[in-house]
Amino acid sequence: MRDRFVAAHRGGPLGAGPHRELMLWAIACAEHVLPLAGAPDERLRRALVVGRKWEGGAATTGEAMKASLLAHGVAQQATDPVAIAVARATGQAVASAHMADHSMGAALYAQRAAFAAGGDPDAERRWQLAALTDGIRELITSELPARARHFRM
Repeated sequence: MRDRFVAAHRGGPLGAGPHRELMLWAIACAEHVLPLAGAPDERLRRALVVGRKWEGGAATTGEAMKASLLAHGVAQQATDPVAIAVARATGQAVASAHMADHSMGAALYAQRAAFAAGGDPDAERRWQLAALTDGIRELITSELPARARHFRM
């Protein structure tokens, strides 16, 4: 349920620590597939930097959202399915600052990027699950399969 991803400061159950962990995991998912895009657009790298700054308290949620929108703009301008999926993974990762459940979008788009590049999305998913920290493992493993069923490769 999406409610499990609502931050405590908005009345939900998600504490600041797990929210930061979700951001870092989502960034890791996007960074893992970034090389698949060849020489990725610099806006993607900058967006990931903003995401890391948000996690460390050095960027606002508004700054993260602007960076996310720039990454999604890269996806809109791209024509290659791999580049599109990598840009979407990046945009979703950084949007985790606003709504933590966007972290799962980062993972799913990273799987799509692997698939579009001729790789194995299941291997990408296994890498993602291995990258989970104990603080978010149950949350992601209980929610991601349901989201994946509705996400087309």
